[in-house]
Amino acid sequence: MVRTQIQLSEEQKKKLKKIAAERGVSIAELIRQGVDRILEAYGRPERGEMLQRAAAAAGRFRSGETSVAKDHDRHLDRAFSQ
Repeated sequence: MVRTQIQLSEEQKKKLKKIAAERGVSIAELIRQGVDRILEAYGRPERGEMLQRAAAAAGRFRSGETSVAKDHDRHLDRAFSQ
């Protein structure tokens, strides 16, 4: 591990200390977990981009079925049981 120095507000330190005690971990571990979450989220597309991708894909594929909207549960069940 690499040692890094950060500055926290008094309020941040107080809240982190309480959470760390409740979870039985160190403040440093909480900070590492927070950094991991930020790094995981950084690689994911933003919500707006995901909505644009979904909208662009809608209607682009044909199943040949004419009752998909009406009988979607039956079609889904059949697809998962294959």
